Amino acid sequence: MKKAILPLIFILCISATNTFAQGFKFGIKGGTDINKLSGKSFRDEFSFGYHLGAFAEIGLGARFGIQPEFLFSQITADTSSQFSEVYQFNNVNEIKLSYLKIPLLLNYSPNKFLTLQAGPQYGILIDQSKNLLKNGRDAFSRGDFSMLAGIQLNITKIRLYGRYGVGLSNINDIDDQEKWKNQTVQLGVGLAF
Repeated sequence: MKKAILPLIFILCISATNTFAQGFKFGIKGGTDINKLSGKSFRDEFSFGYHLGAFAEIGLGARFGIQPEFLFSQITADTSSQFSEVYQFNNVNEIKLSYLKIPLLLNYSPNKFLTLQAGPQYGILIDQSKNLLKNGRDAFSRGDFSMLAGIQLNITKIRLYGRYGVGLSNINDIDDQEKWKNQTVQLGVGLAF
């Protein structure tokens, strides 16, 4: 009886290891951010930025999983002529914001090549244009909450993705005259290990 239990435990350990290996992957990713800051003090146009980071894929069954990520992202926005009139900053033409973004996506894979993604994202402002300080007050709030939705193509270890993110929180930290919100389209490529 003891001789039969040892091979059974060995087989169960190998099976569990294979299941975990198929249900968990991590990787790196990068791509372009097409951004827009909405609010009447910003030009109604999209600008380009970039993102770099890491991700993990955690399987929750045959078709579902979660995908946490950590991304460094930079946003650049052009201001309109109204920005200086409303907020009395002199000659502010361009604003650069750098974020650490933390999305937590729910993945649904109808097949092994396609993954549909949706979920929340929290962005932490880690750097901003230094010419937007007035009386020691920051112009942009430190946090930005967004919702994401997108699609990912899985080609062996390569991940090609596109997603749309809409900001839900007002990032104007000066006053309540205007509501500023982020909109982002992310296009990129990742490599899973």
